[in-house]
Amino acid sequence: MTTHNIGIIMNGVTGRMGTNQHLIRSILAIRNQGGVALPNGDVIMPDPILVGRQAHKLEALARKHGISRWSTDLDACLADPNDTVYFDAQTTLHRADSIKKAIAAGKHIYCEKPTADSLEQSLAIARLAKEAGVKHGVVQDKLFLPGLLKLKRLLDAGFFGKVLSVRMEFGYWVFEGDWQTAQRPSWNYRKEEGGGIIVDMFAHWRYVLDNLFGEVKAVSCLGTTHIPQRIDEQGERYACTADDAAYATFLLEGGIVVQANSSWAVRVNRDDLLTIQVDGTEGSAVAGLRECKAQHRVNTPKPVWNPDIPNPFAFAEQWQEVPDNGQFDNGFKVQWEHFLKHLVTGSPFPWDLLEGAKGTQMAELGLQSWAERRWVDVPPLQV
Repeated sequence: MTTHNIGIIMNGVTGRMGTNQHLIRSILAIRNQGGVALPNGDVIMPDPILVGRQAHKLEALARKHGISRWSTDLDACLADPNDTVYFDAQTTLHRADSIKKAIAAGKHIYCEKPTADSLEQSLAIARLAKEAGVKHGVVQDKLFLPGLLKLKRLLDAGFFGKVLSVRMEFGYWVFEGDWQTAQRPSWNYRKEEGGGIIVDMFAHWRYVLDNLFGEVKAVSCLGTTHIPQRIDEQGERYACTADDAAYATFLLEGGIVVQANSSWAVRVNRDDLLTIQVDGTEGSAVAGLRECKAQHRVNTPKPVWNPDIPNPFAFAEQWQEVPDNGQFDNGFKVQWEHFLKHLVTGSPFPWDLLEGAKGTQMAELGLQSWAERRWVDVPPLQV
């Protein structure tokens, strides 16, 4: 048995997502389970070094989780040949430049999305990675959620017949920060700092729609800033310059129509923070983050509109849960394991920097549609 030690430069993991999903629930969880096992008996063992700008945060995080290596010197880390992978979970405005430096240093790339703050930059780093011959990937975590995996199972089985439409509802109320502390950082609501729900979420919707239902061909989007002022981490009031809600329609190949509402100013009255309803000629399903329920046409009720009597149907009870039929691991961790296997064995990893650029493109086209108040076609991308 051979142990393949993979040194990983983890930049920006002192933030909430980087700490919880990528460091604790992915890399450290993989180490605690004894690494990633390969069919031939070999094991892949990730060896992280934490990198960032604030030494006290890095030191505290490393000490808390028993990590021996941390640094505020990214250039020195990139110069170490023992660390072959660069991972980036910084804010979007800092990501592209750091990835370019890592590619120039010959590092394989794995990063959060959006991969850059513009399509031009996203395509540039995808092109650089291809020319350098390094392996590269982008986090597309929603594909590995249990609810969406169950939805994919129904799609693969032909349960829906011809898929007609998809309705997506995402969001929750984010407190303004005055009488209750906000759940999201203040930069999310500043356009000049890379904030905005369109930039944040349309990258997700792009890969979810492309991978489950078909390529996105056109988009119509209306964005808005429902909450004009919020309170930042220092208790200071600031003007919100970025959108906090977006109401979009996507047209997919094959004529599938998708309606997607995304909002940080909505109160949840549905099964989950994200729900995706798929309606087809043979059946329908509603997926959340972990659960999925379905209704075949033979079990579909036949309601009649009559506002003069109490509703006789318990609609929510007429759906059947799609069973787990297995155990689901953390979605971020699952994709990390795929990427580590890709590095060592060359196994397929389709979620590359070009796929990341498609997400940036989707955000730009959504913003363009909003600004111009019209449908915008989605042109194909290549590097």
